[in-house]
Parts: sequence; C-alpha cells; structure tokens
Amino acid sequence: MASSTPPHCSITAATSKPQQQAHHHHPLSHQNRPQSRRCWASQKVSLHQTTTAAAAATAAAATTASASTTAAATRSLPPKPNFLPRHLSSNNNHLSTDFNGKKSTRFVSKLHFNRPKTSLSSRHTPTAEEALQHAIRFSRDDKGIENVLLSFESRLSGSDDYNFLLRELGNRGECSKAMLCYEFALKREKRQSERGKLASSMISVLGRLGKVELARNVFENAVDEGYGNTVYAYSALISAYGRSGLCAVAIEVFEMMKRVGLKPNLVTYNAVIDACGKGGVEFEKVSEIFDEMLGNGVAPDRITFNSLLGVCSRGGLWETARNLFSQMVYRGIDQDIFTYNTLLDAVCKGGQMDLAFEIMSEMTAKNLMPNVVTYSTVIDGYAKAGRLDDALNLFNEMKFIGISLDRVSYNALLSIYVKLGRFEDALNVCKEMDDAGIRKDVVTYNALLGGFGKQGKYDVVKQVFQQMKAERVLPNLLTYSALIDVYSKGGLYREAMELFREFKQAGLKADVVLYSALIDSLCKNGLVESAVSLLDEMTKEGIRPNVITYNTIIDAFGRSSAAECSVDDATVEEDELQDEASLMKPHDNEAGDEAHEAHDQGDDMVIEIFGKLAAEKSFNAKKLYNNRQEMVCILGVFHKMHELEIKPNVVTFSAILNACSRCNSFDDASMLLEELRLFDDRLYGVAHGLLGGYRGNLWLKAQSLFDEVKQMDPSTASAFYNALTDVLWHFGQKQGAQLVVLEGKRRNVWENSWSDSCLDLHLMSSGAARAMVHAWLLNIRSVLFTGQELPKLLSILTGWGKHSKIVGDGAVRRAVEGLLGGMGAPFRVTKCNIGRFVSSGAVVAAWLRESGTLKILLLEDYRADSQTATFDQNSSHLQQLKLLPS
Repeated sequence: MASSTPPHCSITAATSKPQQQAHHHHPLSHQNRPQSRRCWASQKVSLHQTTTAAAAATAAAATTASASTTAAATRSLPPKPNFLPRHLSSNNNHLSTDFNGKKSTRFVSKLHFNRPKTSLSSRHTPTAEEALQHAIRFSRDDKGIENVLLSFESRLSGSDDYNFLLRELGNRGECSKAMLCYEFALKREKRQSERGKLASSMISVLGRLGKVELARNVFENAVDEGYGNTVYAYSALISAYGRSGLCAVAIEVFEMMKRVGLKPNLVTYNAVIDACGKGGVEFEKVSEIFDEMLGNGVAPDRITFNSLLGVCSRGGLWETARNLFSQMVYRGIDQDIFTYNTLLDAVCKGGQMDLAFEIMSEMTAKNLMPNVVTYSTVIDGYAKAGRLDDALNLFNEMKFIGISLDRVSYNALLSIYVKLGRFEDALNVCKEMDDAGIRKDVVTYNALLGGFGKQGKYDVVKQVFQQMKAERVLPNLLTYSALIDVYSKGGLYREAMELFREFKQAGLKADVVLYSALIDSLCKNGLVESAVSLLDEMTKEGIRPNVITYNTIIDAFGRSSAAECSVDDATVEEDELQDEASLMKPHDNEAGDEAHEAHDQGDDMVIEIFGKLAAEKSFNAKKLYNNRQEMVCILGVFHKMHELEIKPNVVTFSAILNACSRCNSFDDASMLLEELRLFDDRLYGVAHGLLGGYRGNLWLKAQSLFDEVKQMDPSTASAFYNALTDVLWHFGQKQGAQLVVLEGKRRNVWENSWSDSCLDLHLMSSGAARAMVHAWLLNIRSVLFTGQELPKLLSILTGWGKHSKIVGDGAVRRAVEGLLGGMGAPFRVTKCNIGRFVSSGAVVAAWLRESGTLKILLLEDYRADSQTATFDQNSSHLQQLKLLPS
C-alpha cells in the first residue's frame, strides 16, 4: 500500500521520541513577530487549472456513475509484464538522483520510520502474535523459522494470520524470514483469492524493504500461477517501484494494469501519485493522473492530497500547494502533521518564509503541535533565504519548549554556523551531537568540508576528510564534488586530480553537480575553452547540463580579457563571427563524429586538465576573446540552452549583463541584448531599452519586472539589481542606473543599507554603489536644505575586500574611493577599517552648500530620447532628490 506521504518530502522525520501532543507557549520568535489575524488558508490564490477541472470531474462522475456502468470485460491471464529494462531496478547507478547514494540526513528524516501506524482492521488471531514472538526469539536461521511455523501450523488461521506475520517481520527488517514465511503459507493455501492476498502482502513488504527485484519476481510468479492478476498486487508493485525511485517503471506498471482490464482503485492511485512524488515527476503529469482518478469516480483521501503536496514540495510549487490544502478543507478532509509539514516544505522551498511562519503559527489552533520536523523545515528555509538570525531564533525556541534536536536539526544548525563563519560554534555542535549519541553522517561532514574549504583552511579540510573515513562515513557524490571544487579553486590541482581518481575507484558516476563544479573551476582559472570542451563531453555521456552549468560559462566570457579589450578589437568580419558562433551553437562538429568511448574520454580529459594545471602549464590553454567574439559565444550558449529546453533564470540574465559590463563596445552589448529579445522580449527588452536611454512606457514594464524580482530570494534579487545598474553605469546611463538602485532601495533589496547617518554598500556592485552614493548625498542635501542638522558623523561602508587576493583591494571600496575623490567629497578612510569612509556632518554640510556641488551630484544619461527627458522631469524619485535650490 502506498505510504500516506511521499518519503522524499513528507518532512516527517522519524525520531524515536514520542510525538508531542500538548500545547506549548511559543515565547521567543512568535511574540516578536506581527501576527496576522486572517486565516491564510481561506484566501483566494491563483489555482492550478487542474483543480477546477478535477472538481468538475468529481461532480460529473457522481451524477453519471450509474448510467456509465458497462458490462465487465472478460479478463484472461495476461502475459508476463513487459517492464522497462531490468537494469533500471538492479543497478543503483541508474536510480534517480535521490536514490543514488546521495541521500541527505534531511531526506532520510522524511522516511516513515517509527511514524504512528494507522489503526487498520486486523483479523489475525492471538496465535499469530504468539508465533511472531517465537519467530523473533528462536529462529536464528532458515531452519529455525520453518520449525516455528510448523509448530504453529495447526493453530494459525489461514491467510489473515500469515499476512500479519509477513507484515510484522517486514517491519523488523527480517526479509529472509518473511520470504520463508510467504513460501510456507503459499504451499498450504489452496484458494487462489487467498494466495493473491499473500502475494500482495509480500510484494508490499519487499517494496518497503527496498527489495524491488524480489518484489518483481513474486509478482511475476503470482501472475504465472494465476493468482497475481489483482488490483492489489499491481498496486503493491507500483508502490514498490515508487519507493525505490523507479517512477518510470511504476507508471509503466500502472498503464499495463489498465491495459489488462483492471480498474485502478484508491490504493492504486495513491501508490502511483506517491511514486511520482518520489521520482520527481512534473506536477502537470501528476495532475493528469489525479484528473483521471476523479473522472473514474474515485474520491481522494488524505493520503492522496499528502502525496500531491509532496510533488509540490519537491518543486517548490508553493501556490499550488496552498490550493491543494484549500481543496482538502473544501472537501472536508482532515489535515495531519504530515500534511502541514509537507505544505511547509513546499512554501519554504518557494522562499515564502513569512507565509511559512504564519502557517506554523496556526497549526496549534488545530491541535497540531509543530514537531522537530516542522521546526527543522522552517529553520532550513530561513537559512537558505539568508535569514540566519530568524533560523537561530527558532532553534532557541525549539529548545525552550523542550523539543529535542535530531540529526537533521543538528545538521541545519551546523550549516548555519558554517555560513556565518562561526566555526568554533560549528565544532561545538559536533561535540553536542557526540554527547547526545547522534552519529555524524555524510551531510554533517559535507557541511564542514564546504565551510572550511570556502575559508581556505585546506589543512583542516584534509583532516576532516580523513576523520570522515576513519569513522566509516562513506563520502558520496556531493562530498567529492565539494572537495574537488574546493581544491580546484584553491589551486591544489594535484589534490583535486587524486580525489577525482579516488572518486572513480569508488564506483561513483559523475553527475551534473560534479561536472558543473569542474567547469566552474576551469572558468575561474581562465580556461573557458577547456570548460566548453568538458561541457561537450558531459553531454556525450548523457548527463544533461543544468542552468547553473551554462550560467557559469556565460559569466566566464570576458573575465580573462576584459582589461585588454578595446573598441578597435571588435572589428570582426561576419564570416568570422559565424565561425566563432559555430563553436557554441547546437551543430554537430567533426570531433563529435570520431568514434570513442565518451565516458573514458571524459575522465581522461578531467585528469589531463588537472595535470596541466598542476604542472603550471595552464597558460597555454587560455584563449583571449575580443568583445564581439565573447558576445557571439554567449549567444551561442543561449541558443544551446534553448535547444535543450533549459530555461534561463535571473542568474543567467545577471551573468549576461555582467559580461556586457566588461565589454567596452556599446554596439556589441546592444547587439547581444537585441538578439536575446527573441527569447524573452520582456526581460531583455527592458534591459535593452534602458541601455538605449528609453524610459517613458518602458519604465512601467521595468517596474512590473522589479516587482517580480522582489519575490525572489534576497541574494538573487540583489544580483539582478547589481548587474543591471553595472551595465547602465558602464555605458554612461548613470541617471538610469540611479533610478534602478532607488527602485531597489524602495523594495528593500539591500536591507538596512540607507539611513541619514550611514550608507552601507556591502552587498552592492561597484556600479550600484556609485549610483547609490550620488542618491544618498542628494538626499542628505535635501535634509540639510529643509533646515535640519546633519548627524555629527556620516559614514559610508564598502567592505574592504577581505576575501580578495589582496586584502583591502575590494572592487566596491576602490570604486567608491575614486568616486568620492573625483567629486571632492570630504570623506576619509578610517584607520581601523579601510573599507569605511567617514566625515563630520558639519564638514559635509559646508561642502553641500557650495554652489557647484549640486551639479556634481546630479547624474545624466549619455543616451536619452525626448520621452526620457520628460519622464525624468516628472519622476518622483528624481524630483525628491533635486527639488531644492542650488
């Protein structure tokens, strides 16, 4: 039978601790947050179209059920099922990524170990329970279990007792004993219907234990013997494949079931929807199955909706998840802790943390006390959204109300401390885990390795990795990907090469994460051409690149040659441009026609690249592109993404604008954006228009775009604004850049960046920072001319480049220092913080009152049309900054 919530997203961590039912007061985080009195679940949201269709289908099915009844088809014994290739179910390397040795603690915590069992009507006798105890205590081998069964044979009451034994032995992980019990019962049961029940139970048990090949054999034997052609046997097999991540096979069994004339029931539909959730199937496909279910008159239950929520959870489809929750309320289906935890997971993955907190706060109103999984889910969401203080507050609250941390919680806490650079606290978490008897797992070590690696503590990284092996914690794909990335970026190429060899010896298969890390390392070392070649090998191996892979390559173009580029370099003939574009466009090339083993060649290429880097021969592989070649290559990458149906995201947009900012040719940058309008006219049309000096109606489109960006996580939103302002500032559209940063300020993209006494530019790019300095000084001037006194001390914080190759050589600090010096602004660098510029309010006030200061502070665009001039005259932002006398 399908589980009530998909393990990969139920967020119901299995703990040995009893579920807490009593209400507790939430003394910390909750009292400090504004509480909304409205019920979020009752609000109208943008619903998925399938839900309305589903409701209609249900109504139609209810009214026409009797009229649509047809004569039952004669069912003959079906041939042995023609499943997908057997290697899909026997070779772990072909499983979906969640089941390929990369299960995180968070993933494992969502499995249904120790979850409260639904009270089922059981018809087994007390003798069955007695036989179970003897089977556990006295059957140490195959002969022992057979003797126990023989001794109880005369008193066991048919298939009900044997099904009980199968289920309980399976719950204890006793696979071998369960199989022997099944075979024993099968020999003694002559009724085909009862034998079918035994087969269904055995398939279900094997599915829960991950023995999908054995489950398949039991099913096929049952079909061959004439008692396996039942809805329940098919449903159990569907669930077994789903639990092992083999969703495609599960769906094939589902379709075959219908082809042989069996009508799926509620158990079947729940099993296949659950399988889709575990297998990462798109919600559109799952909604088709749901619609079919409703159209066949099968009413969904809580298990159905929990599984549907799990599909949303995996993809972060928070709005669809809210709609499904509302459907549950509308249908009168009760929600349980697993419903809320799965909903919260979807909402958190969608970045809607305020909504998540609201949902969590309302759980107690339904007598549902948030448990360790609830807290872990929301804490993880806060951490990924960069709201680390909120995450730590929830941890404190969790401890205050007496919820013990489990491994998932500890790993989340450790990850937060690592992100904050608080490594002593992170190590204290490890010690606390040891004291609590919680064994560190691969997720724990991956967090430590990644954190120490980003800090350049390579000796510590090596020590932690050795400790990991000493404690018999097997490194997974993510471990090797992170370590290779750390060593490559740190210039430890020989160590990276040895790790890659160890990775291959461990029998692991490279995936998109590892290849993307390798490509990123090559790009950061200026080896863009080698990165493109590796990308080609990656696709030949059948590994599909993702948007991150392409974003890395797009961002790399221009970095190695930006300093040498000039406008004259862009004089390239059209046929040369076509040749250059062919390097990146989706056409076959001569090298691709060579017969070779892609897998081995890819590995050899990685080792060869690392060998060259280790031997300090990388300069021979570097290639400098001129401006237009870079733009054409980027366009080629974009074409390839479009061909593979890889949807570019805001990071792609930011990377493209960053490449434009490093280009000295306005025409080339404009040409690229113009070409990209064919793919996304709204996004690239706004950038192209602003770059060309157009505003007017275009600004309305820009503001709509800004509103959408505001819904994204803070780091993505700030990257968008930084990239857009950089390219505008770079090409002389400085007033446009200022309008963009003011929109960002209005939407609080850079949190707490602006006050009357301080301007914090830590999170801004050099273009955004310079535009913001002008706006801030104009604002201070407006304060001054309204008769108010300036604060005694004014500060501009830039960061001081502590992560730069040369400490204190931060790009923003240098840009702001040059800007202030060029304007003659009376700010100086402090001795204790070389990234902080200060001045007294009185000195700045005197400078702002000088006759020529306003002209210096007001920005202009190098390119503008008549509509733009009219727009700027009416712009509320600009008018507020320059309405006062000069």
